[in-house]
Amino acid sequence: MRRAVCPGSFDPVTLGHLDVISRAARIFDEVVVAVGVNVSKSRLFSPDERLEMLRRACADLPNVRIEGFTGLLTTFCAEHDVAAIVKGLRSGTDYEYELQMAQMNAHLTGVETVFVPTSPQWSFVASSLVKEVAAFGGDVSALLPAFVHEQLMTRLAERATP
Repeated sequence: MRRAVCPGSFDPVTLGHLDVISRAARIFDEVVVAVGVNVSKSRLFSPDERLEMLRRACADLPNVRIEGFTGLLTTFCAEHDVAAIVKGLRSGTDYEYELQMAQMNAHLTGVETVFVPTSPQWSFVASSLVKEVAAFGGDVSALLPAFVHEQLMTRLAERATP
């Protein structure tokens, strides 16, 4: 079985993320969406919330499963018999950063990285940008699954309430 991992923080999961995940699911027998849990980083959504959003968003992809992880991605890959890391690329800047990471991962464990160019309609979408635009009242509903948009707006309203 050819297993791949799509890692990320997914805070929150966007349609750009789901595009890359669904395309990876067509290439590999199994795709593990690995949600990074780093307690030193401040996230809008908790690890459990992010895992649940992804489970819901990927429910129609039978060969995709969702798991959290801490520590090195390469350790996760070794423990789960992962053949490849799938990374979406939005721009040349992403490539430069991800290439260095891919080379380090290959050096550490031999796991290969597969780069998937982001579909043009999602090439500008980043979770951080979505959160920022939404916090200032911009409409980001077309960039997220409807239930994720609802959760995002609820969380931002909670944070805005003194």
